[in-house]
Amino acid sequence: MKKGIHPESYRLVAFKDMSNDHVFLCRSAVSTKETIEVNGETYPVYKMEISNTSHPFYTGKMKLVDTAGRVDKFMSRYAKRYDKKNK
Repeated sequence: MKKGIHPESYRLVAFKDMSNDHVFLCRSAVSTKETIEVNGETYPVYKMEISNTSHPFYTGKMKLVDTAGRVDKFMSRYAKRYDKKNK
């Protein structure tokens, strides 16, 4: 590997899936402001909306996860175009 291009701040970070509260540890250089306690140790925490424990592709469930009304926003934006094409 080339020297000087990789971050020096790799550390264990707790990644938390906010949709099902699953937490896993991984080495990362992501910047975080909050911490969480896992198995008696304190780690910086990075909160995610979706991970492999909640994503429909990995779970086999075809459940639509709508965060912050994204699907509604998409439908309202493109419904007008769809209606114009089909008239």
